[in-house]
Amino acid sequence: MQYSSRGLTRRLLSLAWPVFIGQLAVMLNGVIDTVMAARLGTTDLAAVGLGASIYITVYVSFMGVLLALQPIVAQHFGAKRFDAIGRSFVAGLWLVPLLSAPGCLALAWTTPWIAASQPPAAVAEITRAYLWAVAFGLPAALFFRVFYAFNTAVARPKVVMTLNLIGVALKVPLNAWFMQGGLGLPAMGGAGCGAATAVIMWLLLALAILWLKFDPWYRRFNLFEDRSLRWSELREVLRLGIPIAIGYGVEVASFTFMALFLARQGELTAASHQIAANLTGVCYMVALGLSSACSVLVAQSIGAQDLSQARQVLRRGWRVAWLAGALVASLVVLLREPIARMYTADPALIAATVALLPWVAGYHFFDAVQTFLVYQLRAFKVTTWPMIIYFVALWGIGLGGGWWLTFDASSAASALQIIGLTQSDLGAAGFWTAGMLSLVIASIALAFVFRATLRSARA
Repeated sequence: MQYSSRGLTRRLLSLAWPVFIGQLAVMLNGVIDTVMAARLGTTDLAAVGLGASIYITVYVSFMGVLLALQPIVAQHFGAKRFDAIGRSFVAGLWLVPLLSAPGCLALAWTTPWIAASQPPAAVAEITRAYLWAVAFGLPAALFFRVFYAFNTAVARPKVVMTLNLIGVALKVPLNAWFMQGGLGLPAMGGAGCGAATAVIMWLLLALAILWLKFDPWYRRFNLFEDRSLRWSELREVLRLGIPIAIGYGVEVASFTFMALFLARQGELTAASHQIAANLTGVCYMVALGLSSACSVLVAQSIGAQDLSQARQVLRRGWRVAWLAGALVASLVVLLREPIARMYTADPALIAATVALLPWVAGYHFFDAVQTFLVYQLRAFKVTTWPMIIYFVALWGIGLGGGWWLTFDASSAASALQIIGLTQSDLGAAGFWTAGMLSLVIASIALAFVFRATLRSARA
């Protein structure tokens, strides 16, 4: 089926906005935890912040493997291989216990995390309880990710969005119950945020299973009729998924190390960086939604062996993605002062954030470009090269270059003097500048890989 330009844009946006809303709902859970923990005091807030960053690191590292289901299922769907979709879905379900075992151990064994972060004793105690709670919910979160990848691949992202919105609606009352106690439960303080997260994930998983069982649209896939493990499907998911997971780990670790390094420059620099990182996460959801939508349509076209349609989708998707990236980046620059004031009323922090946001805007634009390319490569089942490029660009150039610009008192200082800057002028901008450069280089490298992939597909 060939789309008109306007029809294809509408199709892309109809798939992109539910992903955007659904992922914003997921981010809102973290905002709710922060606000409610802050009301209990700085100890609970610090514990929830530490526990959440550890959980996200572990969760993302294992979740990435399951995202390989999206291009696999999308290609099967385009080829109308409905039984194969069911087999791939079951392979994803079999993978979850294999991933959950080390994941739950990594969360529940709190000693290494506490030793590495060395928080005060009171913070450590709450963090341990938080991590034990989210360890209980990790298997449900990973099972739900199979549901997410499957529904996104068959162009039904609104189902996932609906369940994520239900989860957000449950977050405040469940947080309040577990944190403050009542109805037979003791007050858990900040650790109650983790308990609420775990309960919500199991509830959402139950709703997802009911949806798959009772919505007649899914019957064509025979999702629950044959639950036997097939090693061929499992190997394909692992072959594509392990590089995706490593790539996500590189990204998460990059931001984690940026925050750790910038903490050495004082509270103001660290706080402005935290605002910038949060804003980047929100902006990234636009790029994620558009890139995911285009990737699904491209993979479905590949499965249908219609490369002409795949190229049509890629051309339109590319225009929409980079225009959206440019628009968001422009808004960040133009509205940088109002944006900063939304986060804080501290004049010094507002000034530091306003100075940093132009670098954040540039970072976002190239992040949108590289995200689009990575997702389209996944549609062609190419995941190893992006992982390698991420290693070199994000760690070698992003973190290494950021350290050089910010902390190297000799060579970097001399280089900055040429353009009339000192290292104290840069602050967090040193790392964001290097990060932006790393994404420029990653985008160029990914473009070469993508071009070679398209040539190979035409051959």
